[in-house]
Amino acid sequence: MSTSESTASRTGLRERLRGRSELGVSALLFALGLLVLGDVITMSTDFTQRGPVGPKTVPTVVGVALLVVAVLLAVDVLRGGRGEAEGGEDVDLDRPGDWRTVALLVGAFLGNAVLIQPLGFPIAGALLFWGSAFALGSRAYDRDPLIAAGLSVVTFFVFDTLLGTPLPGGPLMEVL
Repeated sequence: MSTSESTASRTGLRERLRGRSELGVSALLFALGLLVLGDVITMSTDFTQRGPVGPKTVPTVVGVALLVVAVLLAVDVLRGGRGEAEGGEDVDLDRPGDWRTVALLVGAFLGNAVLIQPLGFPIAGALLFWGSAFALGSRAYDRDPLIAAGLSVVTFFVFDTLLGTPLPGGPLMEVL
């Protein structure tokens, strides 16, 4: 195949896929389904099981559902199906994405991942909640940190106490 034929075939493929971005969503859902089912296969079930529903049941159902939805979406898109825009949608598709917001959100999540062990969930979670609110446009500097701290402490107590899922408490464990 010559260079010009190769370029023409790539351009032809691009043109056929134009307007079918839902296929990317379908591929992502399919990959997620495979990942979930792969984790189910390697899941340890050495502990005692009560009743017919074991620890592999829900992840298996979720993984299979992801695969089914991915295939159905791909078939629909390839048959010409297309999602309709919302009636009130006012997004200008000609403008570039807001990469500053994306970068700030990624920074807030990475900061949380790095700080959760040394500072504990209440402090790292408060920074995550406040950073996310800031990245998404909130500029209530007096209110946002208080709401973030409250959300973080409530989330910590719900997971740690009510659900029995231990979260790192950090230096605030003596206070809380």
